[in-house]
Amino acid sequence: MTDIDVVVPVFNEQAGLERSIRNLHRYLRSQMPFSWRIVIADNASTDATPALASALARELRGVSVLRLERKGRGLALREAWSRSDARVVCYMDVDLSTDLRALLPLVAPLLSGHSDVAIGSRLARGARVVRGPKRELISRSYNLLLRGLLRARFSDAQCGFKAVRREVACALIDDVRDDGWFFDTELLVLAQRRGLRIHEVPVDWVDDPDSRVDIVRTAAADLRGVGRLAVAGPVARFMAVGVVSTLAYVLLYLMLHAGLGAGGANALALALTAVANTAANRRVTFGVRGRAGAVRHHLRGALVYALTLGLTTVSLVSLHRIDAHPARFVELGVLVAASVLATVSRYVALRSWVFAAARRRRAVVGVERSALEPSGR
Repeated sequence: MTDIDVVVPVFNEQAGLERSIRNLHRYLRSQMPFSWRIVIADNASTDATPALASALARELRGVSVLRLERKGRGLALREAWSRSDARVVCYMDVDLSTDLRALLPLVAPLLSGHSDVAIGSRLARGARVVRGPKRELISRSYNLLLRGLLRARFSDAQCGFKAVRREVACALIDDVRDDGWFFDTELLVLAQRRGLRIHEVPVDWVDDPDSRVDIVRTAAADLRGVGRLAVAGPVARFMAVGVVSTLAYVLLYLMLHAGLGAGGANALALALTAVANTAANRRVTFGVRGRAGAVRHHLRGALVYALTLGLTTVSLVSLHRIDAHPARFVELGVLVAASVLATVSRYVALRSWVFAAARRRRAVVGVERSALEPSGR
């Protein structure tokens, strides 16, 4: 089994392809202590790139060509990685903007089993970057956006220098929808959401002045992708479940108030909606299926319910001390406000305590299942 597949996606790169592949081949042959293979993934090039790639594959040992009839860097990585039988799959841009000396630190933690995904970072401490202020501003703004909207904990989503353990890649790429430049970001966000270990390597990077990336079109596509992931993310799903739960709580409270009073109606309405809320978050927000652990999850959810009940009860008692007979809508407003304040604590508790083990187990199972599936190569 090959240790490393180095994929180089290309589209109409006849000017620099031969020089880059020869430099990469020379480096791997002289410096890489693990077995390796270079895969030139041709994205439907219309110039001399296919002929040059084929000639290089015939001449250089360990070089192969994958021809695709559709464009898209993400598509190239998806196809090359899914066909690989290597222990680690990685890729780099054909311009070799990233210093190749970072390749060994990139793949070593994956081959040792220490990490699941490794990325080169131009924004990590220790990185040395040469590029214009325009690209620097765009890159930093984009990564700040990811941190704000997607809660990303990795520093650089766009650096074209990444590696993944093959079984992890296979477990992730089926759920990655983008086949263009956003593929990298989506892969990393999914890896983070599944609790996988992401290792960062500071890199030396020099901007390619001949880059033909359409910055405006790429930025627009990236923003659409960020919006899609934000809507599909656990926070958005949790908020949707919370809105439905709150509406159900309000209806139950109004129905029960006449017979049980404010305190009784609040306690019972919260209890009923808490059970449904835990079940919904179990399935919708955190993707936990099956009966395994369901009782434990609901028992822990009951403790989270006790927190909400305490906050709403204190709010209700405080209101009645101010006004012994408040209007029904005032009572309800205070209770809903207290419930909203408890929502943040509820999400943190569900994520870090109630469903934490189930989330980690789901990520491990997904990786192990992919490892057992036969390679497409």
